[in-house]
Amino acid sequence: MDVDDGFCLPDELWERIEPLLPPDKPRSRGGRPRMDRRVAMTAVFYILRTGCQWKALPRALGAASTVYDRFREWAQAGVFTALWKQGLCDYDQMKGIDWEWQSVDGCMTKAPLGGDAVGPNPTDRAKSGTKRSLLTDAAGIPLALTVDGANLHDKKLLADTLRGVMAPRPDPAAISQHLCLDKGYDFQDIRALAVELGYIPHIKARGEEIEAKKTAPGYRARRWVVERSHSWFNRFRRLLIRWEKRLDRYQAFLHFACAIIVWRAAGVLG
Repeated sequence: MDVDDGFCLPDELWERIEPLLPPDKPRSRGGRPRMDRRVAMTAVFYILRTGCQWKALPRALGAASTVYDRFREWAQAGVFTALWKQGLCDYDQMKGIDWEWQSVDGCMTKAPLGGDAVGPNPTDRAKSGTKRSLLTDAAGIPLALTVDGANLHDKKLLADTLRGVMAPRPDPAAISQHLCLDKGYDFQDIRALAVELGYIPHIKARGEEIEAKKTAPGYRARRWVVERSHSWFNRFRRLLIRWEKRLDRYQAFLHFACAIIVWRAAGVLG
């Protein structure tokens, strides 16, 4: 396959993806056989990593229209969400999800084509943008992700984010779970929501964290791990700018990235 090895689907990743793919639909008539599933998934992986447009897909990876049809089929079947859930299950068995300290933060992305869950970005001259709200564990492992318009305040996405955890969350009565948020979440209803869901809220301004780090020996900034996790998404160039108009297609790419991030953290991928 005439594609840079760095953008080819690793064997270790394919071994985990293949069992989660739905069986191909039976063909009632003759004709060309369906595109090989690994080749199609490699093409989707290539687009996620490089950020190239569908029509710019190298011919060695198949026809762009065929790959897109397969991607759409898998997105509708929930394959990429299942990959993320399986990744979290594997990580929990290998490393263990650190539920004690969790963090949430939002990140805005340009969305020039518009579409579902898109709004005027208040930090980009009201240009079209989208926002993702991310929940991570203490190591920065993505546990939940919510997407909406860039004009929506972070606090409006928190409830859906906290309730959308992709792994079985332990009972807060058995394991104390702290929730770290920045000053943008400093509202009484947010504190009440966190307590209602079994969290111990910690809401500090960034300046307060910097000062605490200077004055307290061994101080560990808990909230910043989620900002690092957002930067991990930027390594997938397809996510730097949102080109998908439909929310489910955009979420499919996000969930695929989450699965890869989790398996890398587990040591499954290099």
